[in-house]
Amino acid sequence: MRILLFFCVCLIISCEGKQTSKQNTKVTNSKVETKTEASRKQKDEREYPRLTDDNAMDFFREYGNNHKQDKVRIVTDFGNIDILLYDKTIFHRANFIFLAEQKYYDFTQFYRVVPNFIIQGGSSDGMNIAKRRKKIGRYLLPPDTKRGYTHKRGAVSMPSSEIENPYKLASPYQFFIVNRKGGAPFLDGDYTVFGEVISGMDVVDKINAVETDEGEWPVKSVYIKTVEIIK
Repeated sequence: MRILLFFCVCLIISCEGKQTSKQNTKVTNSKVETKTEASRKQKDEREYPRLTDDNAMDFFREYGNNHKQDKVRIVTDFGNIDILLYDKTIFHRANFIFLAEQKYYDFTQFYRVVPNFIIQGGSSDGMNIAKRRKKIGRYLLPPDTKRGYTHKRGAVSMPSSEIENPYKLASPYQFFIVNRKGGAPFLDGDYTVFGEVISGMDVVDKINAVETDEGEWPVKSVYIKTVEIIK
């Protein structure tokens, strides 16, 4: 009888232990699921919309009104290049400030160097650049060439898109700086000048003097460490 009673008590305790274990497991899983959902939701949230040709102009008009910064510093291994962005080219200024604040330019390259002509930056052969662009969006900027700005030495301008288009729509992720003595007036009217170098033309000249391959790509990569907003 005692043996039977002892067996029953053990059976009850064992069942309660399993039930408690199941309850604890359920609570723990619930917490994990809640935390995972919260992390996923936080990851999916965007501070800004993904940009397209349909919404980019409205976005940059508003962004430019709320972000009046007009000076940036390009930090490279060769030194710093300070640039004044023109207020009149509102979309191009806002676009450059936006990309700088999104850290898009970090560790991109001056990937095209044409001696005594230009250095062109804002791209790279790394896959992470494609991922950055995908996150920000795919869009082009219309030309803004009638503000009186010219491709003088030190001018900062935006190249046309790699996609052929009759209206010279610009690739928003890239830019070039003219280092040619006397400037490059033959570019006026085709490309939008949206700023100028105010300090660091000696750095531009150093980069323009690097060795390049047949495709005008520097043999030794010239990295843009970052682009900072300055006062």
